[in-house]
Amino acid sequence: MKRFYREVSCAPADPGWRVLLDGRPIRTQGGRPQVVPTRALAEAMAAEWAEQGETIDTAGFVLRDLADYAIDVIAPDPAPVRATLLGFAQTDTLCYRAYPDEPFAARQQADWDPLVMAAETRFDVQFVRVAGVIHRPQPPATIDRLRARLDQIDPFGLAALHTLTSLAASLIIGLTALEPAADLAALWDAAHLEELWQAELWGKEPEAEARRGRRRDAFFAAARFAGLACSAEP
Repeated sequence: MKRFYREVSCAPADPGWRVLLDGRPIRTQGGRPQVVPTRALAEAMAAEWAEQGETIDTAGFVLRDLADYAIDVIAPDPAPVRATLLGFAQTDTLCYRAYPDEPFAARQQADWDPLVMAAETRFDVQFVRVAGVIHRPQPPATIDRLRARLDQIDPFGLAALHTLTSLAASLIIGLTALEPAADLAALWDAAHLEELWQAELWGKEPEAEARRGRRRDAFFAAARFAGLACSAEP
């Protein structure tokens, strides 16, 4: 598609902000008014439009796509995405470990236990750690408290959290990535610890590295979206 606009701007829109193309407001892909909660997010989304060349590259609209997902899919009914996120809590990558006599178990303990323990303290929960791959459910109290935490997150935060958690296969990592001072690089490496371990042992595979790089970019973009959506300046 050829670029069909010249000027990109932002304007207030009750109860938030929206992007304008040649003075006309944008709608979501589902046809709803594309109103986001903060000026910071609207300006970042406007930059995606402004940076387009003569031909529009749809891959350049990461923030727009997350906003549309929040508005079109999550806002009308947040329950399904919350249920999906709680499903990740039941099979969280950080809770499934190698057997204690395997060398990888010590690496998992060193890299994962601080994250799990911090989440346990932050949310007043207890996570069951499992040696092997046989599923063990998390305590009902843990799921209840995590559900209460998810109930506090607005659709824009849930859109980011869904992406973060899906890419990491870990709700612990997803929720931690929403924290303002989160070390995103460390969290990404923790989510892919087994892949990194295998690469250290046997060498890197170029296609796998490229695929992981693209997923890493999406992880960082989702965290950025979350930060912009809850910016202190509305």
